[in-house]
Amino acid sequence: MPSTLVFKKISRTIKIFAVVQFGLVAMLVYMAVSFQEKLRLLGRANNFMYGVIAASFFQLLLFYPIKKFAANEADRDLYLAGTTLSKEDVKIFSKKKRYSDIAKMTTFGFFVIFILAAPGDPFVLSVVYYSFVLTILTYLQCYNFAAKRLMKGQSGTLAESGASLSPKKRAR
Repeated sequence: MPSTLVFKKISRTIKIFAVVQFGLVAMLVYMAVSFQEKLRLLGRANNFMYGVIAASFFQLLLFYPIKKFAANEADRDLYLAGTTLSKEDVKIFSKKKRYSDIAKMTTFGFFVIFILAAPGDPFVLSVVYYSFVLTILTYLQCYNFAAKRLMKGQSGTLAESGASLSPKKRAR
């Protein structure tokens, strides 16, 4: 069942995600300044704020699915780290992990292809770029929040706290 060692592993993942978030925010600020300068040179400085607003709107549309996905991932990771599983459970969890990895890679591929296929207009590229980085940031923050909430809610065992779902219920 969950122990300090298990929580150390999850805590390490949370710290890694925090460092990645810091890097992504720095990259986002740098690219925002870059896009703002490009739009200013083209005489469309007001489009910068429209791009930020459009990216924020897309992020609002994507927030709930990302939050739900990240919470399920954190729940699964915490459960897997704290238990020994039967062969059937390993099969179920590896299938779920594979699907979630495919979903993440598909999202990444979508943004890469969209950026490559988008016109060279800085406004369009800025909206796509901001949406991409904000999607990653949202996932990482939601994962960290869900993992911390689950770790805090666990008082010794998964069964006592009811924080994690049973393997049968997870298979759905």
